[in-house]
Amino acid sequence: MDPQFILSQIFADVCVMDAPLGVRLKIYADALREQSSAFADAYDELVARLASTDAGRQAPGVGDILPDFLLPSKAGKLVSLASLLATGPVVVSFNRGHWCRFCRIELATLAEHHAEITSHGAQVVSIMPELQKFAAQVDPKTALAMRLLTDVDNGYAMSLGLVVWLGEEVKLLMQNSGYHLEFYQGNDGWFVPLPATFVVGRDGRIVARFVDPDFRRRMEIEEILKAIAMAD
Repeated sequence: MDPQFILSQIFADVCVMDAPLGVRLKIYADALREQSSAFADAYDELVARLASTDAGRQAPGVGDILPDFLLPSKAGKLVSLASLLATGPVVVSFNRGHWCRFCRIELATLAEHHAEITSHGAQVVSIMPELQKFAAQVDPKTALAMRLLTDVDNGYAMSLGLVVWLGEEVKLLMQNSGYHLEFYQGNDGWFVPLPATFVVGRDGRIVARFVDPDFRRRMEIEEILKAIAMAD
């Protein structure tokens, strides 16, 4: 059976699985290693390179003020962090793009907990370095549960020290598999943000954060909900 078909099926199952986010991500990562060892090995090398350079170390930490942003939504409306904080805490999630299944698993899980998040007056924002027409390709149910904002050329992510280069090996593997970031992002740099999550209180200070060079790991929903309750 075609490995890509198998991965698509496992991805679909994982997105609706009744399991913690970390478990879902590991199941998909293990399936990727089994069905596409070239990608898995290239990802291992990428993560090792990023870890060796302390990628993300300079990103804002707990207690810091998260700098404001002004980014376009999928509707073309400019949205600022300050305007979002006026109504309650904000979960700011940086994601690599609609093509990244690890990101989509994270966002689908966040969407599942939409009611719990909004019960504290909080909301979720996903920031991607993609043109709006591609960012809008995230699952409609996911899109309804959060704001999808476009960070063209990774400008905002770069200001936070989150931008990394994917490297030639990953680039070639992705292009050969039909993933073309030069179209999605409108440039041929092949830079993406480290997937990162910041829970920001109404005063603009970071209550909790998760930044990890290994994009296959994300902040657990339970940690996010705990931080939101503290910031409420």
